[in-house]
Amino acid sequence: MFNNLKLKSSAAKSSYIAGCPPCWSIMLHESAGPSPVFLLRDGRASLKSLDASSSQNFAETLPTEVSVRIFGELDAESLCRASRTCKLWHSIIDQSEQLWRQQCLLVRAICQREVDSDRSDGLSWKVTLVRNYTRSQVKTDWLTGQYSRVSSADELLRRKMVPLDPETWGEILQAELDR
Repeated sequence: MFNNLKLKSSAAKSSYIAGCPPCWSIMLHESAGPSPVFLLRDGRASLKSLDASSSQNFAETLPTEVSVRIFGELDAESLCRASRTCKLWHSIIDQSEQLWRQQCLLVRAICQREVDSDRSDGLSWKVTLVRNYTRSQVKTDWLTGQYSRVSSADELLRRKMVPLDPETWGEILQAELDR
């Protein structure tokens, strides 16, 4: 980002950074030596140098809100894997209803009745996602015809299955009739 700026000194770069919102963290990439990192917290810029001995965990240096935005770019499976990476990542991911809500709304597009029912029962976004994620994948496979040409029961044994309600089976049968 700063390589494109024609600022002559570190002080000029610091004053440029000072105008940014306090939640931003901006990395400077220099060609030689460790990369300095400007951290902005509470309106104050501080310089930290990353070298081989320092931590490379972005969640340790970035504000939690920025880490949540980064984790928000992951799909549900990657989000679950990331939460098993380290205690800090687990804590950030586990405590962010925003992340689980975002993933759950994607599942809701396929399993609306189930998600709405779980949410009306007071279940958290995370629990609702866990309960309905595999169901949404199986339902999608059925609705897109992945099971249309099954030649034996052995083929079904290798696939994930979950119980589906009568309304879902009705949707699946209608999709098969329409093919």
